[in-house]
Amino acid sequence: MITKYKPLASSRGGRTTKTQTTKTNVKPIARPFRSIRAKPEHIIDSKNKLRIMCLGGLEEVGRNMTVMEYDDDIIIIDMGLQFPEEDMPGIDYIIPDISYLKNKADKIRGVIITHGHYDHIGAIPHLIGQLGNPPIFTGKLTAGLIRKRCEEFRQCPKLNIAEINETSSLQLGKAFKVEFLRVNHSIPDSFAVVVNTPIGVIIHTGDFKIDYSPVNDKPADLNRIAQIGGKGVLFLMSDSTDSTESGYQISESSIGDEIDKLFEKITGRIIIGTFASQLSRIQKIFDLAHKHGRKIYLQGRSMNGNVEIAHQIGYLKFNPRILIRDAELRQSPDDKIIILGTGAQAEANAFLMRVVNREHRLISLKPGDTVIFSSSIIPGNERTIQNLKDMIVRQGAKVIHYIMMDVHAGGHAKQEDLKLMMRLLKPKYFLPIEGSHYMLRAHAELAEQVGIAKENIFVADNGQIIEFSKRGEETVGRLTEEKAPTDYVMVDGLGVGDVSNIVLRDRRVMSEDGMIVVIATIDSKTGEPIGNPDIISRGFVYMKENRELIESTRMRVKKIVKEHDPRVPANDDYIKNKIRNDVGQFLFSRTKRRPMVLPVVIKV
Repeated sequence: MITKYKPLASSRGGRTTKTQTTKTNVKPIARPFRSIRAKPEHIIDSKNKLRIMCLGGLEEVGRNMTVMEYDDDIIIIDMGLQFPEEDMPGIDYIIPDISYLKNKADKIRGVIITHGHYDHIGAIPHLIGQLGNPPIFTGKLTAGLIRKRCEEFRQCPKLNIAEINETSSLQLGKAFKVEFLRVNHSIPDSFAVVVNTPIGVIIHTGDFKIDYSPVNDKPADLNRIAQIGGKGVLFLMSDSTDSTESGYQISESSIGDEIDKLFEKITGRIIIGTFASQLSRIQKIFDLAHKHGRKIYLQGRSMNGNVEIAHQIGYLKFNPRILIRDAELRQSPDDKIIILGTGAQAEANAFLMRVVNREHRLISLKPGDTVIFSSSIIPGNERTIQNLKDMIVRQGAKVIHYIMMDVHAGGHAKQEDLKLMMRLLKPKYFLPIEGSHYMLRAHAELAEQVGIAKENIFVADNGQIIEFSKRGEETVGRLTEEKAPTDYVMVDGLGVGDVSNIVLRDRRVMSEDGMIVVIATIDSKTGEPIGNPDIISRGFVYMKENRELIESTRMRVKKIVKEHDPRVPANDDYIKNKIRNDVGQFLFSRTKRRPMVLPVVIKV
């Protein structure tokens, strides 16, 4: 029986899209195909092609967003953010470039979100309105997290969210019939997406691992995955984040056993840093707190928000009395406390960093405290996390992290799990996704090992378009040279996309060599300098200890201003450019540094 649902029309920019969903399992469309190597000259007709592109997630960890297009129908899978790199000072995060979709909003039939991590949902408040506010289909927990995030953004329209589960089936436009596979990850309600198209079955795994004993979640249905593989899968897009790691991923339940042993030995306060989205881990910590008679003090806005949402909808199960407030924290003995917060990645404003910097209003470290880092290190954060650990130890606390003991299980499949997924699904074509280029290459090598033809394995760049079409009864696919725009769209405070590479370059220059401001006052009629130029140094040199250099620079500026024909009115731009170039060269010759020179010309 087919049950029709009409998506709610948005009060701001929403529209109604035809969809269907069923509560019974529907057999995926399985179309026969023979293996054939794609040749560009075989693909002529511009219609009846399936075009797939990733607008992010193929050159970095994060910014995940996949677009599937067939004739007049488009669906989107995920809409995430990427955290800034070390050479992006001041940037909060980066979101996908949706230029390719700007004039195609009326063709977007729906947005499917695989799970609730920010690298998959974080860009929704910024982009969903620009795309015409299409309906969003996702799991119950993810829906709650998306709604919570969008409350913080005034420009985000009222969302049209439909909740799905592993039995749901959606008809999105004429081309796409979508089903779901429950998979395991470090957050409940994670799904792989099965897209039945007119030319074959496409599977997008989302983030996944194979966990036979997950916490607060159902194990993946490997039997159903194998059944889908037996009917024929044209194209598999699979998570590559841990493709360089050998073996199998550790089960979340085994991590709980290790943490349990730790709790038995620790007599002082236990301070745990983890991701706020690591809800399976958080559930285990709540269970162990109850077992060992400890109370939990939550820290971090995202931690409090996620725990509240997950508890309301039943994904976190605990007695609310286990949570304590400020007054109870002060009165409780150390051996009855667990402080659970964010900041295991050494984020500047997160809980752990505020504690070690002695900026937290209630908590400071002391001998007897044990700080557990229950998360892996995001690439690029190694140095800052090491500095954080050093500061913790200097203040008398003990540090335990996942390299010392199994206090963290990753949420991503390792090599043997990835090979198992490919063997079960047996795709004709394969695209590694969700990782840096070296991770994609490692995953591509695994695909060869399990028997996928090398010419059918695509290692693409962001925006690079993959095309599939029918040639008689045969399906051919190719990695084209065509690319959709995938420039960084950087979010800085309330600004979205207004920070360009030029602005970033200026910030890097100032962070590396500082800046020097030169203020010259000139007579508007004669162009002669009035008095001596003023000089301000920030991040370049300490002026009191470099008087000779500052005075030499001042005299050089005065000379530049004087070298002007008094018969011609002073040209501000000429003088500024002359000061910028000459002073820059002079300072480099004296210091071998290139500060940013900001000339200011005042006419009186």
